[in-house]
Amino acid sequence: MPVRRRVIDWLTAGTSQRGPSHLGPHRVVTKDEHRHPWWKVMCLTGVDYFSTLGYQPGIAALAAGAIAPVATVVLVALTLLGALPVYRRVARESPHGEGSIAMLARLLPRWHGKIFVLVLLGFAATDFMITITLSTADASAHILENPLSPSRFDDSALPLTILLVLALVAVFLIGFTQAIRIALVIVPVYLLLNAVVIVDALVEIATAPDLVVDWSHAMTTSHGNPLLIVVAAVLVFPRLALGLSGFETGVAVMPSIRGAPGDTERDPAGRIRGAQQLLTTAALVMSGFLLTSSLVTTILIPDDALEPGGSANGRALAYLAHERLGAGFGTAYDAATIAILWFAGASALAGLLNLVPRYLPRYGMAPEWARAVRPLVLIFGAIAIALTVYFDASVDAQGAAYATGVLVLITSATVAVALSARRERRRRLVVAFGAVAVVFVYTTAANVVERPDGVKVASLFVAAIVVVSFLSRAFRSFELRATSIGLDETATRFVTEDAARGRVDLVAHRADGSAADYRRKERVERAHSHIPRSHRLLFLEATVVDASEFGTDLVVTGCEVAGYRVLRVRAAAVPNAIAAVALRIRDVTGVEPDLYFDWSERSPSAELVRFLFLGNGQDAAVTHEVLRRAEPDPHHRPRVHVG
Repeated sequence: MPVRRRVIDWLTAGTSQRGPSHLGPHRVVTKDEHRHPWWKVMCLTGVDYFSTLGYQPGIAALAAGAIAPVATVVLVALTLLGALPVYRRVARESPHGEGSIAMLARLLPRWHGKIFVLVLLGFAATDFMITITLSTADASAHILENPLSPSRFDDSALPLTILLVLALVAVFLIGFTQAIRIALVIVPVYLLLNAVVIVDALVEIATAPDLVVDWSHAMTTSHGNPLLIVVAAVLVFPRLALGLSGFETGVAVMPSIRGAPGDTERDPAGRIRGAQQLLTTAALVMSGFLLTSSLVTTILIPDDALEPGGSANGRALAYLAHERLGAGFGTAYDAATIAILWFAGASALAGLLNLVPRYLPRYGMAPEWARAVRPLVLIFGAIAIALTVYFDASVDAQGAAYATGVLVLITSATVAVALSARRERRRRLVVAFGAVAVVFVYTTAANVVERPDGVKVASLFVAAIVVVSFLSRAFRSFELRATSIGLDETATRFVTEDAARGRVDLVAHRADGSAADYRRKERVERAHSHIPRSHRLLFLEATVVDASEFGTDLVVTGCEVAGYRVLRVRAAAVPNAIAAVALRIRDVTGVEPDLYFDWSERSPSAELVRFLFLGNGQDAAVTHEVLRRAEPDPHHRPRVHVG
């Protein structure tokens, strides 16, 4: 076998031909595959969620100053009273890991829904890609700032971060399914070490009341009375939005949760309960760590150490570990932090591999090979390296883009849940989730206004996904686009009767015609195409159901209208459906059908646009092109005639 063929086979290994049955590490798990208790699966999402402790406390102190703990209280309240109830509802309504994007896709039909999904995928890509680059950059910072590190040069962060990204890509190319089990060790060890650092710092604060007095004085000096402090905390907390990451990943890993014995794929009640326990436990654990880490960071670490270039920048708790517990413990803490930050990038990459094949190939907005893991890993790895170079491996520089992606996804989830409650006519839930949605809309808007760089980066992702998706859709529009084709009993009888006479003549006709329409069409086609009276005509009517869909299941039904035999099919595109039906008739009967069309009097360019977006236009030419691509041998290809 040629080397090129072997490389292609290796890259596309695992490509799914139908649906999202193989979606990377977070694929939909079948009944034959092993599932895990929810608390083990929590470690999967924990490598993303809990790893933010590596940089969140320092970023919060740098952004909010002395009021960072108060702003963190606001963040925790929004987490437990807003984001958590929302995602518990998301878990109930998307138990197969589809998340809030799928909920909105169901609520917004046709092209509106598809375009909205593409925009959300752009923000999801921002979230996950920046998770990869930000977490690996912070892992590099922990390596370089460790006093036992053999190399501590100022310009080492960028090449070291790129090396970590390449290592991440290598793991996925080899196979990530087994490697993720390492997270079951990393997460508990990391949380235990964080608890030791924080408890030690809290003991120091408790035995030195002057530290609390100084902190309280700094808050009142900067912001005045307690009411103004609370107002300032509410205004500044959007900068702390990094602490909200992890909810979308928590839903994405749902297929890996072991449910109850009576669970079915249609009603996995046990899996839903497990996912809700996962989300609740993770949120409670993270809230406790966020509150305490913010407090000790703000009180014990000097402001200049938290500034860019400072020894605590991007590694506040690691700074405390080294300063208070010694180089040995600090190095152990660094090792655990580096491991979880690197695996946070792995979790984010797994999230991308779950999202992209679930939507884009199904919409025709990505090639079929996009269902395979390895080509996507190479593409995402190249993008991560480009982002790392663009941000110069700076943790602070990437915070705005990361927060924007996180907030937009959570905001979309709150809107989806509020709309779902409205559809069920549950007024109290509509009011409650609507209020949460308003809060997150404000938070997202405030983040965009204060840190516009984040939305600029996200806009690039959105624009790239939209442009590439529609270009791919245009190039793939000439595929058959039929996931399956079936003929009912009447349709089968019609085609077999004609095939027995040695000829199947299919006349393309608009749906719901009158008897006069059929007579007129028969007369015109026999005259223009010289079809003998001895050949019976079979009218074929394709109706567009939803032109925004790409691949559809086709069911051909037969009926008689005023003595005329008619085949009817509902599809996403007329010419593709006609071509698919013709090929199916050929395969069933062994006779290549003849297809008869009329030329359209509209502009060819306008007809092409109609075909791309409305599902019909230039039916004769497009049908011929679809057939030409599907059947290279012209001697076995249904024939197209135009009158």
